[in-house]
Amino acid sequence: MVGVPLARRTRKRSRPTRIDSVLGYAALGWPSVPGAHPLREGARSCSCDRLGCPDPGAHPLSPAWNVQATTDATQLTRWWQADPDANVILPTGRVFDVFDVPLDTGLSALTRIDGAAAHSGPVAANGDRVLFYVATRGNPDDEDEWWSCQLDCDPGTIEDNPGLRWHCRDSYVLAPPSTLPTGQPVSWLRPPDGRPLPDPLRILDWLAD
Repeated sequence: MVGVPLARRTRKRSRPTRIDSVLGYAALGWPSVPGAHPLREGARSCSCDRLGCPDPGAHPLSPAWNVQATTDATQLTRWWQADPDANVILPTGRVFDVFDVPLDTGLSALTRIDGAAAHSGPVAANGDRVLFYVATRGNPDDEDEWWSCQLDCDPGTIEDNPGLRWHCRDSYVLAPPSTLPTGQPVSWLRPPDGRPLPDPLRILDWLAD
């Protein structure tokens, strides 16, 4: 029996590039837009031009991100060819909303969802947070039923607001394979698989437990 060459046995699967990922999201109908990325060297911690950025590498590059976000493959390729290190920003409240919870809470809920053979939907690890992608509330007939999420543009950060955060209209999340200031990547615990996203209230029940 001929053995498998060592080089082939030890070769690791390469990580997806930013372009590969955003084009994959576009195929799902998920618009994206470039985000700033953290800087590990020099005086600044973020690639944006804001001195003392309060959220390094975790925000869109452009203030017009909500308008610019797209699924157009040509535009996405152009953006990430120009800035291959740009993080990936996904607007929420369009195709999906996102529940953003502390790591322990998220992992515990995911274990119970798996144990019940229920559908968790896409789930991502973002440092000490876990993000559950759920069906958006859609567009209610009564505009008063809408609400907008508060973004961390000022001193407030996720660390100042422990517990559940619901990213909906006018918000966004940092998506895989973006890089955190620690150098750790944002990664999928349960990648999107093309199935319909779960009802937010069902996932909320698991998180509340």
